Amino acid sequence: MSHLPESAYPRLKGEPSPKELAELYTPNSEELALASQHVRASTARLAFLIHLKVFQRLGYFVRLTAVPVAIQQHVAQASGLQRLPPRKQLLAYDDSGAQRRHMKALREHLKVRTLDEQGRVWLSEVAEQAAETKHTVEDIINVMLEELVRARYELPGFTTLERGAMAAREQVNAGYCRAIANALSERSKKRIDDLLKTADDAQVSAWHTLKREPRKPTNKEVSQYLAHLQQLQLLAAELPKVTMPAAKYKYFRTLARALDAAEMAELRPERRYALAVIFIRSQYSKTLDDVADLFLRLVGNLENHAQQQLNQYQLEHAQRTDLLVGELRQVLLAMQQKGGITRRLKAIEGALTQDVDTLLAECEEHLAYAGKNYLPFLLKPYRPVRALLFNCLNLVSLKSTSTDRGTERLLAALKILRPQRQEVVSLQSLDLTEKDLGWLPEKWRRLVIGKGDEDIPKGHVRRRYFELAVLLHVKDELKSGDLCIEHSERYDDYREQLVDWDTYEQEVAQYGAEAGIATHAGELCDGLKSWLIQTAREVDASFPENTYAEIQNGRLFLRRTPRNIQAEGLQDLDDELNERLPTTSIVDVLVDTEKWLNLHRHFGPLSGNARKLDNPRARFVTTLFCYGCNLGPTQTARSVKGFSRKQIAWLNLKQISEEQLDQAIVKVINAYNKFELPRYWGSGKHAAADGTQWNLYEQNLMAEHHIRYGGYGGIGYYHVSDKYIALYSRFIPCGVYEGNYILDGLLENTSDIQPDTVHGDTQAQSFPVFGLAHLLGINLMPRIRGIKDLIFFRADRRTAYQHIDALFSEPINWKLIQTHLPDMLRVAISIKLGKITASTILRRLGSGSRKNKLYFAFRELGKVVRTGFLLRYIGDVELRQTIQAATNKSEEFNGFIKWAFFGGQGIIAENIRHEQRKVIKYNHLVANMLILHNVERMTRAMKDMQAEGWALTPELLAGLAPYRIGHINRFGDYTLDLDKEIEPLDFNIRIFS
Repeated sequence: MSHLPESAYPRLKGEPSPKELAELYTPNSEELALASQHVRASTARLAFLIHLKVFQRLGYFVRLTAVPVAIQQHVAQASGLQRLPPRKQLLAYDDSGAQRRHMKALREHLKVRTLDEQGRVWLSEVAEQAAETKHTVEDIINVMLEELVRARYELPGFTTLERGAMAAREQVNAGYCRAIANALSERSKKRIDDLLKTADDAQVSAWHTLKREPRKPTNKEVSQYLAHLQQLQLLAAELPKVTMPAAKYKYFRTLARALDAAEMAELRPERRYALAVIFIRSQYSKTLDDVADLFLRLVGNLENHAQQQLNQYQLEHAQRTDLLVGELRQVLLAMQQKGGITRRLKAIEGALTQDVDTLLAECEEHLAYAGKNYLPFLLKPYRPVRALLFNCLNLVSLKSTSTDRGTERLLAALKILRPQRQEVVSLQSLDLTEKDLGWLPEKWRRLVIGKGDEDIPKGHVRRRYFELAVLLHVKDELKSGDLCIEHSERYDDYREQLVDWDTYEQEVAQYGAEAGIATHAGELCDGLKSWLIQTAREVDASFPENTYAEIQNGRLFLRRTPRNIQAEGLQDLDDELNERLPTTSIVDVLVDTEKWLNLHRHFGPLSGNARKLDNPRARFVTTLFCYGCNLGPTQTARSVKGFSRKQIAWLNLKQISEEQLDQAIVKVINAYNKFELPRYWGSGKHAAADGTQWNLYEQNLMAEHHIRYGGYGGIGYYHVSDKYIALYSRFIPCGVYEGNYILDGLLENTSDIQPDTVHGDTQAQSFPVFGLAHLLGINLMPRIRGIKDLIFFRADRRTAYQHIDALFSEPINWKLIQTHLPDMLRVAISIKLGKITASTILRRLGSGSRKNKLYFAFRELGKVVRTGFLLRYIGDVELRQTIQAATNKSEEFNGFIKWAFFGGQGIIAENIRHEQRKVIKYNHLVANMLILHNVERMTRAMKDMQAEGWALTPELLAGLAPYRIGHINRFGDYTLDLDKEIEPLDFNIRIFS
């Protein structure tokens, strides 16, 4: 059965604080009069008042003897009684008819009703609706509690709610499983059963093989993975389509992924077949994503290799280029000789040191690679991967997301070309015309169709260059969303995930009010135009006095802002704190924080059933230490006595998910936010987003070499509050544009700290990110580098400025914004309603697309918002300092989490992507627990220092930070002492009394 503390079911505290007694249990004059009206005897009147105040707190009646004595005494004193009546009288009252009459009177006064038969039917329907999207009993109970309170029902007993929640969950889940199983043919059921068996000549079952993930994309690995996709395609083609809410689908998928073949075989047939169908279809979608990623990686590798070859060629031929320039110089000098044309021609002929044909050939070769043209170098590395690239495209169903079907015709032409080997082919043989090549850039055009020379007949193309051009074109269209992959998750048609237009019309007005933006196109554009003009005028007027900015030759240069002066005495305070913080081990910090917050209650079987685990607190802390500090199960089992490697790994696999880790992280953040000290560090309205590289082994698709960070790995992307604690974490590949994920952290953050402004590095400067952030009601304020190369846009062509006019270029196309505002708002509303993520949209808007009108609209809106921000960035030195301070905190956090991740040489040993993501969450949770523990210890230490006469000031406290590691021992004796006494968290400690 579920434990009462794990749900929101209200209960009385055994020892309420004086503040809680005063605020919650003090009867007012009207309530005292009500009691006097219904009851005369003092004992009965006291009981009446206790029932009233307790019901107001709980929503249900309890026996008087179950009410803590402190509450009884407080109500007695507040009602004029000097002491409590004897316990015998309270016991007698609990079983009296007077008690029943008083409860009836209280229900009438409070306008609540008991749950009758009709109410029970209604409550069952509420539970079933909640079970459609919730999978834990506690979550379903919480929804039932909300609806009961809203409908003015007296809360029934907890066991009643628990039984109702469990029955509803079982009924809903069984209904989905039954529907899926009934749609299966007997042949499909047999195939699923066969997946759970291990063949005599195999080491693992086919069910285990289904969970395969791509490793380092070598030619052999890509070939094997494509064969794996083919098998999945055949299997998925036999299975019925699954229709259920996304949350429920994700729950079943996570549960199936955690089960091995033996555990699957033990399930009831309906559940077994349903989980298998969901997991197979999910793996098929994920594998399609992986193949798309492999295709993009292979094409990207071709381009990188070609660029490297071009650089090497230019270095090797630098001397030859100098000789060609020397020849040109001699020709020019000869041209300057006096005399007739004949004399000049003889002078030119004499100036040439080599044969004209040789020199001309070398000039042609040089021009072919001029202007960083690496395209000719693509041919050599293309040959060994040609078949793999064609296989990738053949195994996925690519479709255009616009009315332009040109790319689909090009893909059909590739299929025709696959068996061919001739160098030149006709467009007619490919069912193409010259109009189908209109998209070719000029550099490609010269290579594909020639320069009008007789070696390429009209209406023909060079086959290999044509194939390469199409493949790179497909890569760009996949990234921009102009092409989608059917049945994929990340590369499907994002438009299908947007809300329909009826929902848009219902939501748009309320959304505009909540986001603080105008939803009428004309009103929004007029407001933005006025704001941009006014901002520019203010910056222009103050520019002569701005000593931190100047314009030279039309380019803007910013000087460094003055450094913040360290408060006098800050270093002494910091040193004293370091001395006073008690030395502790990292395991003790985790134990203390776990005992404060009972974080282990957030974890349990992925099925949502009740926990059946011995010593869950110790198991949780050990697993958290193992993965959050990167020791690994084997080393942790050696270091922490009492648990085996399998026990530690089992808990991670079977009872801990990313969602549960996020819930624990939020609980730590909320506790941290209740302390006084973080209020001196920030308002909580700002957050900074930044990424740091985490090393990985190369045998997985996530691992890439990152030019900026160096080495192979992925990026841990974090949103850090201006109060120093991290609100959000995510693991992304190195090759992606980090700015695409900057908005997700604020939108998916559910903690009590709710920023409305996000700072980032230079990757957050793209126009679509600025445009989408504005429509989501988020202030995007990134750190700006290279501002002299950025473009400012005019609000109006006729508007000019006295001092900063040289910064501006073309005007904003307001008509474009007005035309497509409904489409942009539809995207924003879809994000707010959880239909799609901001990063999914921004990945599609991350690169230019002539077909995607939404891209151009967001880009135009982003021009407005970014120009306004850049103007503020120029004119407001304090804004620049705020941004710098916020991003510095984010960088400090990156160093802090690296310190906590000290095991395994800092390399994430997991090659499974969802396990890699969990490791990032584990480490995030450990870091936040360390920060919370530090703040609690710092608060107590400074409270003592204040009492001892230290001259503490808010300015001094603002200069401190919680990233303290000197007193924490990462190494040594890892002893889980769960029986030690620790002081409870006291959020009421005030440093300044």
